[in-house]
Amino acid sequence: MRVLVTGAQGMLGRAVAAEAGARGWAVVRLGRTDLDITDLTAVRSALREYRPDAVVNCAAYTDVDGAETARERAFAVNGLGPRNLALACRETGVDLLHISTDYIFDGRKDGPYGVYDDPCPVNVYGASKLWGERAIASLASRFYIVRVSWLFAPWGKNFVATMLRLGRERESLRVVDDQYGCPTYAPDLARLLLDLIATRCYGVYHATNQGVTSWCGFARAIMKQAGLPARVEPCTSAEFPRPARRPANSVLDPFPLRETVGYLLPPWEDALERCLKEMRKEELL
Repeated sequence: MRVLVTGAQGMLGRAVAAEAGARGWAVVRLGRTDLDITDLTAVRSALREYRPDAVVNCAAYTDVDGAETARERAFAVNGLGPRNLALACRETGVDLLHISTDYIFDGRKDGPYGVYDDPCPVNVYGASKLWGERAIASLASRFYIVRVSWLFAPWGKNFVATMLRLGRERESLRVVDDQYGCPTYAPDLARLLLDLIATRCYGVYHATNQGVTSWCGFARAIMKQAGLPARVEPCTSAEFPRPARRPANSVLDPFPLRETVGYLLPPWEDALERCLKEMRKEELL
């Protein structure tokens, strides 16, 4: 199997490339400077040159707040880019796995969001990711759209790294306690994504580690497992205003993931423990 990973220098792209390499797959790692997915000519050229069996699109504009003012850039990367990949994959007969987000939902539902629930994004980032989903669904037939949430890893910019830094710098932290979701460990997700590709069961999926928490609950778990004394105090989203609205409920229902790949990801607390262990090993903690 030869897999081409876009956004390969990012948090998830790095994990996907590493997992594919560990399986003995041929891996083409393309970062932002290697391939601009908003350039259709460049995308077509890359697929003709590397001839992958599958493309895993981890390239994305992920600055949720920045997207409110950089709307055109967000839609170019998150919408036009996936459209270009869908076109090129259709022309070359290549499978496409695209990473989407919990932020396509408005967060008002009482309970987890299923793959069958209607999207209704509340910010530009979510709207741009939804456009990318719809472009793929309208243009490709051999595709996987995988919605994920609250990604973290031993590397890169993410909530765990931020909390660890603040926990060392401060005696107490205030973290919002009225937004709920499912923290997801990038290496766990990478394994599942490649297993999903092997099924050839195309469609839309939700993939997160098991369990639900708030950002405050997540932060408290980080401090406890890392052995940091900083107190984590709850606050509301209204007390911590941001340029972009966030959905209060980002919990994703994994059905039919288990029915397709045969398993669900481990609990997020277990994943956090393994993440911190890896950070200690690499002297990042």
